[in-house]
Amino acid sequence: MLSRCHCRLLHVVGPSFPLLTCRLRRCVPRPMKPLVVFVLGGPGAGKGTQCARIVEEMDQTMAANSQRNKFLIDGFPRNQDNLQGWNKTMDGKADVSFVLFFDCNNEICIERCLERGKSSGRSDDNRESLEKRIQTYLQSTKPIIDLYEKMGKVKKIDASRSVDEVFDDVVKIFDKEG
Repeated sequence: MLSRCHCRLLHVVGPSFPLLTCRLRRCVPRPMKPLVVFVLGGPGAGKGTQCARIVEEMDQTMAANSQRNKFLIDGFPRNQDNLQGWNKTMDGKADVSFVLFFDCNNEICIERCLERGKSSGRSDDNRESLEKRIQTYLQSTKPIIDLYEKMGKVKKIDASRSVDEVFDDVVKIFDKEG
């Protein structure tokens, strides 16, 4: 189908979110609109760990989902500007299936990041930076989560538990949501 309509792959939000566009006006009709899952939570809540695990352990499922136009976007939208840009750019082109929200106590998040900082080399994995990052999350990202919550599109996971326990809940949500 791609070769018949000379479509190309664009990276709109990042390399994990492909969007098909056409160079020619006469194309084979586009497949159904992509369904997107936003993955959100505070710094250290486990977004990156769980997304990596989803890709690693649900590889066949994720490959099948990408063929069915289902995509996972880690850490986006982080603020109102991101959301407005998404809505402006993607209106009518993609639908947000749900927000996977990793909810975790701020102190647990800080401790996890401090532990990660011992081996990651991330300069922002120190207590002062983390407290600022959590405040930014609470002021900028949490209102986005709350907005999607009002729409009934948030799947909340208690991320204060072990990686395996959290992943068990992730699997249940994806099994239920399809």
